[in-house]
Amino acid sequence: MTTPTTATAQRPAATREAGIPFGRLLRTELRKLTDTRASRWLLIAIVAATPLVVAVMLFVAAPEDLTFNQFVDFTQTPQKILLPALAILAMTSEWSQRTGLVTFTLVPDRRRVLLAKFTAVLALGLLAITVAFAAAGIGNVLGAGLRHGDGSWTFGLAGFGEITLVQVIGLVEGMAFGMALLITAGAIIAYYVAPSLWSVLFTATASLQTIAPWFDLNKASGALYDQDITGKGWLQLLVAAAIWIAVPLAFGVWRVSRTEVKSS
Repeated sequence: MTTPTTATAQRPAATREAGIPFGRLLRTELRKLTDTRASRWLLIAIVAATPLVVAVMLFVAAPEDLTFNQFVDFTQTPQKILLPALAILAMTSEWSQRTGLVTFTLVPDRRRVLLAKFTAVLALGLLAITVAFAAAGIGNVLGAGLRHGDGSWTFGLAGFGEITLVQVIGLVEGMAFGMALLITAGAIIAYYVAPSLWSVLFTATASLQTIAPWFDLNKASGALYDQDITGKGWLQLLVAAAIWIAVPLAFGVWRVSRTEVKSS
């Protein structure tokens, strides 16, 4: 009698989880990214900063500097700073907002929740990057018309791909730090401070400068901005990404899978 009763009690939870399609999980995570005050203001800042940068360039930059390449470089800068913070908030929200107990009770397979979070963050990030490219294009047209700027469109498909890769690297690194620490403030501080201190160490120490691209992700990804990365550069980027992204990501997945969720 005990065994059938236990099986009956467990069956609804399993059936409920299996019945939740991934699309619904994704919509839920997208909503979470917009319904908290911190996330909402971050999104507003990202949306507002892009046209603001374009407007400043139209008034301040020299006409010969008003090219699509320059507009892209400047419009993606605030996104590179702000988008990782949004990624961190997405990963720490279940613990900082005390929603983890509900989330992981409804969906006990935490890997599905993490996959939904990753997809939601990347979707919003790619949308923001697309907006930046569009704003850069509008800025280039306005610069040529209003300021008699250069108006050059030389960029190439490789340029779009490499700039997008830079932003995606920042997003995934932010998610990795968020999962590894599970504390919003600590993850944000670690993300913005630790790589910078690491870069200073390798820049200030002459004996380390030659090997810096192998261990410094900022240094390794620098060539992507100039669209002149070599085969060796790709290898250096892969090694640096393994240190700064793969390691904290693996630890973060393990920690999220095993950390006890508390209601208070």
